[in-house]
Amino acid sequence: MIGRLRGNLAEKQPPHLILDVNGVGYELEVPMTTLYRLPSVGEPVTLHTHLVVREDAHLLYGFWEKRDRELFRELIRLNGVGPKLALALMSGLEVDELVRCVQAQDTSTLVKIPGVGKKTAERLLVELKDRFKAWESMPAIATLVVEPRVGVAVSSAENDALSALIALGFKPQEASRAVSAVKEEGLSSEEMIRRALKGMV
Repeated sequence: MIGRLRGNLAEKQPPHLILDVNGVGYELEVPMTTLYRLPSVGEPVTLHTHLVVREDAHLLYGFWEKRDRELFRELIRLNGVGPKLALALMSGLEVDELVRCVQAQDTSTLVKIPGVGKKTAERLLVELKDRFKAWESMPAIATLVVEPRVGVAVSSAENDALSALIALGFKPQEASRAVSAVKEEGLSSEEMIRRALKGMV
């Protein structure tokens, strides 16, 4: 129903954002791999979207590339995988890293992601193996370049990073330890989240 949105980034509070499209603010939830690529607040951006309709809510998810959205759609088709777990998987691993996990049947990496136990990881790897054959020949995602945002207080960036990790399913203590281990003066919340996730996964 809503496949793509182009507008100005009005708010960014990981993992949520608001996109202003001609005066209408669309609230989206995005994986961390999309969050890292977003421009500064006020800048224009185009996101590929997927709408999930439930009895109690209409939820809009945003992705930097079509490839990311396709992965999300593949994941939520699997038995027992909802949007929250799909976003957690995509936040902890880049698309190509997840494909490599499936190729290698690597459960040890997947179980480090919140909400993924050993049995779930094993089932996911088996179910995704055939689905991912078409993905193996697709071009890799470009290396991320994250620009620190000027003028953002470190404490605010830390709080944003903590909130995002907790929203992804990590326990508050785990999130706090992970952020403390990577924080540096001048780091944006997006970069803290990226480093913290890499450290945990």
